Amino acid sequence: MITSLSDRESYPCLEKYTYLNQASLGLISSECIKEMTNFLNQTARFGNIHISDEDELNIVDKLRNTASKLLGCASNQTAVLSSASEILNQIPYILKPPQNSEIILLKNDFPAVTRPWLKYAKDQSCYINFIKENLKVDITEEVLKNMNPNTSVIAMSLIQYSTGTKINLDILSKEAKSKGIKLIIDITQAFGALPIFAAKWDADFLVSSGYKWLGGHGGVGLAYISKYLLETDPFNAGWMGAPNPFNMVYNKCNYSKDSKSYTQSTMSYVSIIGLKKSIEELIKLNPFKIEKHSKKLSKFFISRINQKKWKVFQNKKASNNSYHIISFQSKSNMIEPSTIFKRLKKNKIICSIRNKKIRLSLAHFNNQQDIENLLEILN
Repeated sequence: MITSLSDRESYPCLEKYTYLNQASLGLISSECIKEMTNFLNQTARFGNIHISDEDELNIVDKLRNTASKLLGCASNQTAVLSSASEILNQIPYILKPPQNSEIILLKNDFPAVTRPWLKYAKDQSCYINFIKENLKVDITEEVLKNMNPNTSVIAMSLIQYSTGTKINLDILSKEAKSKGIKLIIDITQAFGALPIFAAKWDADFLVSSGYKWLGGHGGVGLAYISKYLLETDPFNAGWMGAPNPFNMVYNKCNYSKDSKSYTQSTMSYVSIIGLKKSIEELIKLNPFKIEKHSKKLSKFFISRINQKKWKVFQNKKASNNSYHIISFQSKSNMIEPSTIFKRLKKNKIICSIRNKKIRLSLAHFNNQQDIENLLEILN
């Protein structure tokens, strides 16, 4: 029997529901909720009676320091943002790839990754090369094959949100750097589900939302920023990115000389405090053990699902597959994904529909019984 890695009692809804949807709106632990509500009740509701200007900055700094440990990089390279999209939309105008150069994206990648580059390419006459994901070939090799002297940028997700396909960043980052190609990676569907090696990969940017696998609430994003980029100014000039934000200098636009320059303004401190607590929990659980746990559950599911009835989408190259996201559909295409989704939800099994497939996401709180509940309905 595969038991949960974390304490299921910290997620009370699991008493009634089988939750296989961390890749969407993730569950938040009772410990995080306690931290958040304590802050609301004891501090936030009282304005500045119990919190100073310096305390506000300290709340953000504490998250930055904690998040850097999970990212595997220095805290001065870890930015705290209001969302992943906030910085993803800045990046094209920070890097400024030249006109007529090529930008490599993945077809069917998450729109928050592709849309900023589509807009930039239209404005600056750049060429977009969409690489189609093919489950019969190595996706990283396909990206490498498409790199050419005209390629200026590669921007894509580390884990594809609808299939779980994984890019090999050890290889891609090395090759991109050797050719002077800028590398922007969205790690939202990986961060908190498997180990991240930001300093080792040294992409130009690694960007993540602060919920889903990180177990936080909305309103916070995180990013790793390469050292050389910290020597240049962000595209947006938020007031909190100044060296001493509360000095309120109105006639100068100076920036902090580290990742603090990317923090725009006052954010949801409640969410920041909850995310810090959740990341501490993930560090304690250990991302290596979390990934191993997902692998066990994934293999159990695939070995027990009726292969004659259901088609599971996995890459033929094992190294291309993550274990925490699995998508499938009816093999005969006679059953619509929406019909399967409704049937599962009726039985209190929560998952998602993505790109016309049912998507399961396996988290540290899931156990074998969760998978058996799912298989009972499917088989």
